Amino acid sequence: MKKPTIQVIYNHSCSICRFEINHYKKQNTDTIQYLDLHQDLPEKLVSIDKAKFIRKLHVCEGDKIYVGVDAFKLIWSKIGRYKFLAKLLDYKVVYFLATYLYEVLAFFLYLKNRKQINE
Repeated sequence: MKKPTIQVIYNHSCSICRFEINHYKKQNTDTIQYLDLHQDLPEKLVSIDKAKFIRKLHVCEGDKIYVGVDAFKLIWSKIGRYKFLAKLLDYKVVYFLATYLYEVLAFFLYLKNRKQINE
C-alpha cells in the first residue's frame, strides 16, 4: 500500500461535504488521506482557524496547503476518472469560472455550517 501523498481536510459534519468526500473515497486511491476537521489534525494544521476549514476545502501536499478550487484540482489529479477536470482547470477561463462558482457555493455552505466553529 502506498503512503498517501495528499491529505484532504473536510467537514464531515456537513452532509454535502461528506457526500462528495465519500464519493472520492469510493474511487479506491491510496494516495489520498481524508481527515475530518473535527478530529485530531496534523500538527502543521492545528494553528489554522477552524472557521477557515469550515469555509473552504483544504488539501495538504508536503508543506504546501491548497485551498478551494486549487484543492479540488489536486484531488482530481490523483483520481483517474477525474484527471480531465484537473486539466480543464489549466484553462484560465475555466479556472476563473470554477473559482467564482466555488466561492458562491462555499459561502452558502459556510452559512449553513458556521455554528460548528465553536464546537
